[in-house]
Amino acid sequence: MKKIFSIYIILVFLSVSTFAQTTSLEPFKFDDAWKQKIYTLAPGKTTVPVTKKHKVLLFSLFTGFEHWVIPHADAVIKILSEKTGAFEVVQSEDIMMFEKKNLKKFDAIILNNNCSKGDNRNLFYDALLSNENMNEKERHEKAAELEKNLLSFVEKGGGLMALHGAIVMQNKSQEISDMIGGSFDYHSKQQDVELQISDVNHPMTKAFEGHSLTHYDEPYFFNNAYFKKEFRPLLFMDVTKLHSLKHKPKEKISYISWIKRYGKGRVFYVSPSHNAQSYEDSRMLLFYLDGIQYVLGDLKCDDSPLAH
Repeated sequence: MKKIFSIYIILVFLSVSTFAQTTSLEPFKFDDAWKQKIYTLAPGKTTVPVTKKHKVLLFSLFTGFEHWVIPHADAVIKILSEKTGAFEVVQSEDIMMFEKKNLKKFDAIILNNNCSKGDNRNLFYDALLSNENMNEKERHEKAAELEKNLLSFVEKGGGLMALHGAIVMQNKSQEISDMIGGSFDYHSKQQDVELQISDVNHPMTKAFEGHSLTHYDEPYFFNNAYFKKEFRPLLFMDVTKLHSLKHKPKEKISYISWIKRYGKGRVFYVSPSHNAQSYEDSRMLLFYLDGIQYVLGDLKCDDSPLAH
């Protein structure tokens, strides 16, 4: 009888463990209480002095998968702006903000989980489908124009910060892949992910004080320009510690956050996080703020490519 009971306990434990590994964190609506919590945890000043009052476009439109964290990420960026006074935020879901005359108003763009539809993987084109006054040829031409404007904005010196699913925005574009540093391939099931530091002495990883950070997330894997490694890695994960992978990775290390130059501009990609709970950590908030300061040109650091 004791043996049967022991087997039962083991089976229950395994069942609970499996459930914990395959379920997601519970989504919650962002409210004033959560906003106040983040405001308390957020840094009160920037890591380096601000050269001028910057203006940032926070773009939060999605046409494909809806990440529940979008409004929370918007709030995080706005809180970092309000508490430090380092930059002004203009939040929008209008693709016409990518017209040249509008982009000229900004020093940087923050792309917030702008997932596009699976067929075209082109958010600009998706958004233009609602314009009944345009035919297919005109939609494709306008989408290409807006994408070119984004590329030109960064190439000529603008900053770009891409959050998590934002890498899917123009996922079939080789030019966008080259600019961001990679394209989205897939993600495995949500699980505990240890964010390990590529260089503990790098100014962009100072927020973690030399220690790794474990959080619950969907681990992103990349392809296309990612394999060129034309970026300076900041965070990575050990894929041997992950489960539910689509295929066996060729490398043990997979980078999930990096910085890079694109022409005269600066790019910061950060895969964490799919869940708003990850923002309830002062280290993550400071990491985001430092990334914004990097793309704005205030935080100077080594952004030379890993491959060189």
